[in-house]
Amino acid sequence: MRYWLIKSEPDVFSYEDLEKAPKKTTCWDSVRNSSARNFMRDGMKKGDLAFYYHSNADPSAIVGICEIVREGYPDPTSWDPSHDYFDPKSDPDMPTWYMVDVKAVKAFRTPVPLQQVKDDPALADMALVKVGRLSVVPVTPDEWAHVCALGGV
Repeated sequence: MRYWLIKSEPDVFSYEDLEKAPKKTTCWDSVRNSSARNFMRDGMKKGDLAFYYHSNADPSAIVGICEIVREGYPDPTSWDPSHDYFDPKSDPDMPTWYMVDVKAVKAFRTPVPLQQVKDDPALADMALVKVGRLSVVPVTPDEWAHVCALGGV
C-alpha cells in the first residue's frame, strides 16, 4: 500500500462533501498537472490511502483520510467543452488526463494545519511542504503515521 495527499478547496469540494456523497465516494477529476496525473494514472492503486487536504482555506489543513477505490482511468471532463477543465488537445482515443475514485474513511478529530506541518521537523521533507502546488503528492509511511497521530486518528 502507498500513501498520498490530495487537495481540494473546501468551497469547491470539502471532506464533508465527500462524506455526504453517495456511498461516501466520488471521482477525483479535473486534475490538470502532468505530475499529479502521473501519480493518479500510474501510482495510485485500489486500497491506497490518502490524506484529504483543504487548500486555500483558513487555515489550510489536512482534515481527513480517504481510500482509493478505483484506479486511474480517463477523465471525461477534459473532452466536455462545457466543463471548466475542458482541454481541446485531449483526445478520447489517447487520453491526456486521468482520475481516480476516492471514498471517505475518517475525518480527523483535530485538523492538521499547514503551518503545523511546516513547523514540525519530522515533516520537513514532506511533499506538501517541498512541492506545495501539486494537487496529488506521495506521503511516506513515517509521515503518514506522524500526521495521523497529530490528527487524532
